[in-house]
Amino acid sequence: MTPSGGASSATTLWNSIDWKAAEGDVRRLQVRIAKAVREGRWGKVKALQRLLTHSHSAKLLVVRRVTRNRGRHTAGVDGTI
Repeated sequence: MTPSGGASSATTLWNSIDWKAAEGDVRRLQVRIAKAVREGRWGKVKALQRLLTHSHSAKLLVVRRVTRNRGRHTAGVDGTI
């Protein structure tokens, strides 16, 4: 299914996200990063951090966190909400 760009299709896609799987993916990467740090494998740490910051699951969770935040109704530095 290709979304047509309407609000209803975006809402449907947002509601169909498997949040448990996304959280599991991010958690797994975070555990791998912590393990690499304990072992002093800094090249591996850097590679895993890049993987995490570019992962679709992490981006989804970040957007969800920001949109559910109580401060979403507070104006930012630009004065707009």
